Amino acid sequence: MVKNVLLFTGGLLLFLTGCISYGILLNLREKPLQQEMAMKGLAQVENPKIVINRSTFELALYSDTILVKKYRAVFGRNPLQKSYADDNATPVGTYKICEIFANHKYWKLFKLTYPNLQDVEAGLANGSINQNEYEKLRFDNNYGNCVNAGTKLGGNIGIHGIGELNFIFKNLPFVFNWTDGSIAVSNENIDELYNVITKGTEVVIIK
Repeated sequence: MVKNVLLFTGGLLLFLTGCISYGILLNLREKPLQQEMAMKGLAQVENPKIVINRSTFELALYSDTILVKKYRAVFGRNPLQKSYADDNATPVGTYKICEIFANHKYWKLFKLTYPNLQDVEAGLANGSINQNEYEKLRFDNNYGNCVNAGTKLGGNIGIHGIGELNFIFKNLPFVFNWTDGSIAVSNENIDELYNVITKGTEVVIIK
């Protein structure tokens, strides 16, 4: 019995070590942002825009209409469209970065203006929020304010790093959605984005 447990544990550790080693090799092929910019003849990222594709697990950074670089991204544990605060799902729609946190539990955070007007109207229609909450959320959206996270639709959605487990999660060669609904990239990648992203940057999330 003990021998079988040891064999199983050893096999599992060997498998995980192999996976992480393969993931490290894949990440070594990734070019730094500055190199990608140089290859495209860009001295700086102007009018940055982010497009996130949930189906391909990618976050794409644009300078105006020029694709600068793609990053691997993971999402909420729930694969459905976000509709209420604690559903652990990632929203789909067009948002803006309303606040940037240089120090965060998950390294850095770009908070998004979720819920947007479409989310708010859907919430009112299905009874998730009342008229007063609807008016407040409309006001926040119209002025680009970060939404109060206390609403029934939620509000703590953003783009962040991985944090303390960065080495393990960034080197997994397979997709593992683990967030509460936000979009996660590696600590190194969120650092790159931090250098070019500003408040007001448009973020489009598609299925």
